[in-house]
Amino acid sequence: MCQTYKIAICDDLATDRNYLSSLCEIWGSHNSYHIQISEFTSAENFLFHYAEKKDFDILLLDIEMGAMDGVTMARKLRQDNHTVQIIFITGYADYISDGYEVDALHYLMKPLQEEKFFTVLDRAVTKLIKNEKVLNIISQGEMIRLPICQINYAEVNSNYITIHSQQTITLKMTLSELEKKLDSHFFRAGRSALVNLKKISRVTKKEIYLQDGSIIPLPRGAYEKVNRAIINMD
Repeated sequence: MCQTYKIAICDDLATDRNYLSSLCEIWGSHNSYHIQISEFTSAENFLFHYAEKKDFDILLLDIEMGAMDGVTMARKLRQDNHTVQIIFITGYADYISDGYEVDALHYLMKPLQEEKFFTVLDRAVTKLIKNEKVLNIISQGEMIRLPICQINYAEVNSNYITIHSQQTITLKMTLSELEKKLDSHFFRAGRSALVNLKKISRVTKKEIYLQDGSIIPLPRGAYEKVNRAIINMD
């Protein structure tokens, strides 16, 4: 069974939307993927649809649009979706630094180079496959399937650990046991916490600041280690 990927194209120019759509179809055909493409003429148009159905895998996003620009839209999207792969497509290089804030996969400059575009789409699929890893947890007699990409951090509390994601789950398990079930995107902050590197917004000598506002104490001597882990993150 071929893999299905849902791609959203958000661009206010019909010619650019049509061109991107045709390239996505070619890429999907080359890789035997089933591609479902939705086109949007504005950020507002996309967000209205997204409020009802939050199921896109890849977002091809123009930056220079009407009332709401692409970067502002991406910020809103990232408030509750950290798995969709955002690829900015722009005619200007001025916005590249803004992409780090919203964890954009890549910036592509117009006019697009077909081979480069296909390579970036391949990277998006690789990231999506990694995001599919799920942690199976039994909590209060209930089985919970938690995508590990949604975990912000986990902390020790006596003989229990508390996992902080879109929900908070406490269970009897050691931090070392949990660490074995996760992937290389998690950093061990001393004996008391595991932090998702992809959720970090800022690191100081003493603390890790997460995108959700959480602050994790950083053990002495760990500052260089966490920065190195972020730099080496794939």
